[in-house]
Amino acid sequence: MPTIVRASVALLALGLVVAPDALALSKRDQAAVEALNQQMQAAEARYRDAMVKIANADPAGNADVDGALEDMEDVMAACAKQKGCSPTTMLTAYKRLLKQNADAAAGEETPDDGADDGASLAADVPEAARAAALLSADGQRFVKMVQYNPAVQAGIRRWLTDMRGPLIDTYENYQYMRQLMWPQFERAGLPEALLFGVMAKESNGKVHATSRAGAAGPLQFMYATGRRFGIGPDATGFDTRYDPRSSAQAAAEYFNERLGQLNQSIELSLAAYNGGEGRAQRVYNSTGGRNFWDESVYNQFPAETRDYVPMVIAAAWLFLHPKEYGLTFPKVDAKPALLRLSRPSSIYELTICMGNGGTRDGYMRALRNLNPRYQAESWLPAGTTLSATTRMVGLYNRWCLQGQRAELASTLVRSNASSAIVRTGPVTPLPAEDAEIEGGGVGAAGAVTTSPSVSKAKSKPAKPTSYTVQRGETLTAIARKFQCDTGDLAKANKLKAPRFAIRPGQKLKLTGCEG
Repeated sequence: MPTIVRASVALLALGLVVAPDALALSKRDQAAVEALNQQMQAAEARYRDAMVKIANADPAGNADVDGALEDMEDVMAACAKQKGCSPTTMLTAYKRLLKQNADAAAGEETPDDGADDGASLAADVPEAARAAALLSADGQRFVKMVQYNPAVQAGIRRWLTDMRGPLIDTYENYQYMRQLMWPQFERAGLPEALLFGVMAKESNGKVHATSRAGAAGPLQFMYATGRRFGIGPDATGFDTRYDPRSSAQAAAEYFNERLGQLNQSIELSLAAYNGGEGRAQRVYNSTGGRNFWDESVYNQFPAETRDYVPMVIAAAWLFLHPKEYGLTFPKVDAKPALLRLSRPSSIYELTICMGNGGTRDGYMRALRNLNPRYQAESWLPAGTTLSATTRMVGLYNRWCLQGQRAELASTLVRSNASSAIVRTGPVTPLPAEDAEIEGGGVGAAGAVTTSPSVSKAKSKPAKPTSYTVQRGETLTAIARKFQCDTGDLAKANKLKAPRFAIRPGQKLKLTGCEG
């Protein structure tokens, strides 16, 4: 696609996803908006002059066209940041230019003097319009960019039968994260249905999902690819591939890069997402840019990718048309709010004391997805602020601060299974001469009992004062094992919240533990 069209499509993306500020404007803002309008008019005039030069075979025309479009992009970018500026108004200039070239293509013959750039733009207008449909904020237009064929129908059948549960789980999980993820795709001009479809196939909306191959997060980024797009371990050691907002932003950038290189094909871009961008680009180049469903293209991808592409499109299709298939997605009260802990707690404890709150599965998954830096069992000190919803905050204040349910939740999360085993003394087998029992059979032949000395109470063993961390253990698990408070144990060993990181072989002081 020529530079002119690529720039035009990018311009469309900016214009179609930003809404003007409806608030009253100050004189300063009004002046800034007027200046931007004048800059856009100047860029439009420059573009028209450049098209005349191209028609007259003036070599300076190409450079002037590129410069004019760059000016328009700069104005659109500034407009998006300027209060009171209407991108829709700014976009009118671009629409006039596009229509002008389309009309020229319909009524004029292409000159044979080598000045064909203007005609090339006109010839690419249908493709530009097709790209613009994808970049529209109207997610329904997603369906115009994909082929609805038997492979997609088979995917829909699977989502509506044995995979209906995971599809509904994905929708519910996504609703809690929507305010974090959707704006990243919206700003990039990508349809929400694409985001949902990818998430449904990749993770079912579970931010802590990790594959055997090492892909991580709700959108399953491999480590190297994630680093390319700005996600991975941060300064605190947290892997931002697990963060909904960061992963969505990276995915939006990835898809726009692929779409730009693969002729705006969603199918090929999805094939790249799953099967590798290098493979997708080689297939695209070697087949002359044919459609994903062309046999020469389709058969060059592995079976996993051939299954992945229609399954993502099928999930996206159902996201847009649930009623047509008798599919009812749950209503989720996901209005965001901050929850400040008034007392030490964990996500496990909050899940118990909040209860279901009118939901099917309660709030553990939502709390984990909204707070990916914390493990479910991590002990969080009072004053910690969690991302939640207004509904969760209300339930927390009602049930988690005091009362029977709050105490019950606290008891349950602090329970230590090992403490259920009562030590009464060593078990001693009967002497050989006492092993036979009158009337005994198979069950009695090997019977054992405790010696008389067993009934004598033994002195209680001394409390342990230290413990060596074993592989796979967490501080919370150790605190439960020795019946002590996680916060106290962390403080005694100078471990920093919220992760309380420990390592195998580390010696811990068991201050305040029962043993």
